[in-house]
Formats: sequence, C-alpha cells, structure tokens
Amino acid sequence: MSNTKKIQEKKTLHPRNYHNNRYDFVALIKSENSLNEFVKPNKYGDLSIDFANPDAVIALNKALLSHFYSVKNWSIPQGYLCPPIPGRADYIHHIADLLAKTNGNKIPKGKHIKGLDIGIGANGIYPIIGVSVYDWSFTGSDIDKTSIESAQNIINSNEYLKGNITVKLQENSKNIFKGIINSTDKFHFTLCNPPFHKSLEDTLAGNNRKVQNLTKEVSSKNNLNFGGKNNELWCEGGEVAFIKKMIKESFEFSKNCLWFTTLVSRKENLDFIYDALEDIEVMEYKTIDMAHGQKISRVIAWTFLSKEEQKAWDKK
Repeated sequence: MSNTKKIQEKKTLHPRNYHNNRYDFVALIKSENSLNEFVKPNKYGDLSIDFANPDAVIALNKALLSHFYSVKNWSIPQGYLCPPIPGRADYIHHIADLLAKTNGNKIPKGKHIKGLDIGIGANGIYPIIGVSVYDWSFTGSDIDKTSIESAQNIINSNEYLKGNITVKLQENSKNIFKGIINSTDKFHFTLCNPPFHKSLEDTLAGNNRKVQNLTKEVSSKNNLNFGGKNNELWCEGGEVAFIKKMIKESFEFSKNCLWFTTLVSRKENLDFIYDALEDIEVMEYKTIDMAHGQKISRVIAWTFLSKEEQKAWDKK
C-alpha cells in the first residue's frame, strides 16, 4: 500500500482557480445587477460586501457563477447552504490534477470523465464548476428532497448543464454510496463536503466564531451567514464518523470508482481517517492541502486499484 500523508501546506488558491485575484466588483455587478446594493467601500476605501450578510453572499455567488461559469439562472431555497465558490473551485482543480497523474500528466477533459458528488446540496456548485471548466459529467446525490429539486431546477434553467448533471435522491439516509452507485456504474472520482459539526449547538458556535472573525465584533445571534440545513452542517459524530462510514462503504464499490475523495475540515481528524483507510487496506491514499486566506482544509483521496489498474481505467 502506497501512502502519501503530507503535502506541503499552501496559502493560496490553485493556480488555475479563476478567483486568485481580488474580486472585481464593477465587472461582477455588470454580470449580476442584484449585487450592486450590497457593494460599498470598506474601511480601506476598497469595494467590498458584508460577508456576514447572507443576502450579500448569495448575490455575490450569483455574480461569480454568471461571470466565470456562464450560469445565468441560479437560486437556492431560503436557509440552504450558500457555499464560498473559490474554495469549492479549488477542490475541482485538485481532482483534475489527481486524474492527470494517470493520464500522462495531461488533465482529462470531456463528458466521458464522470464524477459523483455525495451531497450535491441545493446549490449544485461542484458539478457546475466541473462541467463549466472541464466539460465533465456528474451524478449528484442528496438525502434532502428540497435540495434535489433545487439542483434540478438549476440544471433545467441552464441549457449547457442539461444532460451533463443527473441528480439522485438517496432514500436511505444511513447509506452513502449504496442505492446511488449501480453495479455497472464507473466513476473517475467521487467528491464530498461532509457535515463536520457534531450537533446544532456546535454548528451555531462555529458560525458565531466565523462572523466574529469577519466583523471583529462578538455576535450573540444564531444566524448562519452562509446558510445551511441540519444535514448539510452536522451529523452525529461529526465529520470523522461520516468519513469513516464513507471509507467502510467504499470497499463494496472498490471496482466502480478510480478515486474516492472527501474534504476534511479539521486537521486533528486526519489520524482517525488514516487509521480507517489502513484498516480497510486501500491500495493508495493521498492528502492534498488547500488554502483560502486563513482557512486551511484538505482533500483525502483513496483508491483500491493498483497503479496498472489506474492507468488502464480509461481504456476499459
């Protein structure tokens, strides 16, 4: 078993990420006029928004998706997760690098590259970026019916997403891959942004810390500036329990997927995840560090395929 536990931490976004530069709010407003009411000079005299304001964050996401990814009709139900797009884009770009390693160091593009997004959410961000940038195709699953309906509405409202993204309701909330991956399915990768809090109280406390960092003020409010429903933000046991279950269940589909991957938010959880991967005797696993400003996260990727099987994946 070949293991790569550490890759040097970086402080910037991926080189191919469209969002490495500061936001050009003038250009973004031209792409999405609803952003205009939220853009004001900050204390340094630069144009910005109040990132603690959920409505401002949604308007910014609409503008980013329109300006960079050609999504002209995007909306989410009130209260659902509105993810920061730059960090989500980084995950997609690192998966592209991962796939390139068994493709002659050339990033594979085209609809034959198939990804599975576990927990697509109401926003559909990962598949949108993957389709737009690399022309990949996706299946997205979720346990929440409203999320599935919202993601499908986004697909239906944007012509180039039709036929490139399929959504599936996970009818058994205790399962992750079961009921979603069929015996004949082949995916180049799975991705997931697992719920990392252990409870609603833990979620709200974390959000208050985030708001305090953004505003430099102590907050007693229990509002989620990026939104999010219970299943999107927390689960029993937090991200360790969720990822350990994902790893265990992935064994059943070891020949259906080239790379299984997931985000890991908390560095202190890595050793528990490494132990789970070694217990199940995966062929190889990697840790890919990512950074966006002060936020550090990482992707864990694992495969049950040998080097020869990895290289032969596309030929099959």
